[in-house]
Amino acid sequence: MQRGRLPRRKDRAARVLEMDRIRYFADLSIRRACGFGFLAIGTGVTALYWNIVAAINLAATGVSFMGALLLWKAFEARSRSYRRTEVFLLMDRQHEFPEERAQQVFANVLRERYMWHATVAAITAVVLWLLYFLLHAVEQAPPP
Repeated sequence: MQRGRLPRRKDRAARVLEMDRIRYFADLSIRRACGFGFLAIGTGVTALYWNIVAAINLAATGVSFMGALLLWKAFEARSRSYRRTEVFLLMDRQHEFPEERAQQVFANVLRERYMWHATVAAITAVVLWLLYFLLHAVEQAPPP
């Protein structure tokens, strides 16, 4: 392709499909990791079944920590080589982008998806923290 010319429609469509494929595998990878995190949080919450306030506190802390990790991974995405990501492995180590553009595409998609999942984790954590403070206040209230 010559400099200054727009890519043909067929090339654009192939690249959009390839970005959707990267996005799909990024979501798969991140959700798998978050699933293991929620399994750990759920196990801890189950262990505290006798004290609901402590269980909610543990859940809020765990989800907050998960959100912080996702945020850290989002900021790390640009500096990490795309060849060292799980997404690249899930794609059978093949992609349709030129080598000089692949790093930018993978990093941007991973950053976007990490940020989206971090936002969902943050919203969940806020809800859990509000529930914790409400239950803690009710628990500490003097009897009538």
